[in-house]
Amino acid sequence: MRLHELQPIPGSHQKKTRRGRGLGSGLGKTAGRGSKGQKARSGGSIRPGFEGGQMPLQRRLPKRGFKNPFRVEYEIVNVGDLGRFDAETVVTVALLKQQRLVRRNLPVKILGEGELDRALTVQVNAFSKSAKEKIEAVSGRAEVI
Repeated sequence: MRLHELQPIPGSHQKKTRRGRGLGSGLGKTAGRGSKGQKARSGGSIRPGFEGGQMPLQRRLPKRGFKNPFRVEYEIVNVGDLGRFDAETVVTVALLKQQRLVRRNLPVKILGEGELDRALTVQVNAFSKSAKEKIEAVSGRAEVI
């Protein structure tokens, strides 16, 4: 078989329907768009949520809640996860990314879930109180960068 002999599988390729090309085609005159109206016009699509001029649902319902624009979202690592590093290692954000403990580009916070049995120097953006105590209890250092 050669390149010029390749053909699509029979039935897999359908001919494109030519709309608006005479009554005999089956899609002549209005080309399958029904008769007049907004949807029959070119570019006449109705945006999502449009209710024909009636006040839409998202405007009828009252606003609720408050979204704090100054909230800092952290990428979280637990103290128990730091056990995979050797003693006396300087644990940085880059090292946590390399080990896939952190995936997104957000500030990193260490939380106190789990136990730590070796001294590490941890340099991240934030620590919980219990995490700091656990790191310092095994003579490690918790440094905020």
